[in-house]
Amino acid sequence: MDKLKKVLSGQDDGNNDGTGILERANQASTLAWGTRVKGFVACFVLGVVCSILGTCLLWIPRSGLAAFAVLYSVGNICALASTMFLIGPCRQLKTMCAKERALATVIMMVCLALTLCAAFWWKNNGLALIFCVLQFVAFTWYGLSYIPFARDAVIKLCSICV
Repeated sequence: MDKLKKVLSGQDDGNNDGTGILERANQASTLAWGTRVKGFVACFVLGVVCSILGTCLLWIPRSGLAAFAVLYSVGNICALASTMFLIGPCRQLKTMCAKERALATVIMMVCLALTLCAAFWWKNNGLALIFCVLQFVAFTWYGLSYIPFARDAVIKLCSICV
């Protein structure tokens, strides 16, 4: 903890070996593996609970769809953020922007923002539901990119079905 305070206050020991401030702060604030797993599980479970709660609220008249859109989006954000506990925020952002995941990441984030805009700003429940479905598809496609050959298998399955 002392090293983190020194790095953030700029009073590091002067052993700057060419690494940037973010990298040094990341190294100074590393968590033990058990703590990382606990953080991952807690954040992921919170995301799943938010998504399930949002689905339960979907059937409430008038405000149910807006509550669903918000809780579903918050659930996806928590689930996505949970992996930051395992691999760290810098590496998470690098993997999200990797060539094979960049398009799915952009579509997922845009659909997430449009879901919230449709629910609150435009007050269009149908559009919010469409964006939630697109958000789910993009998040699934993003998740499949971490499993070797999973996307190819899904494409082949869909081509067989069509």
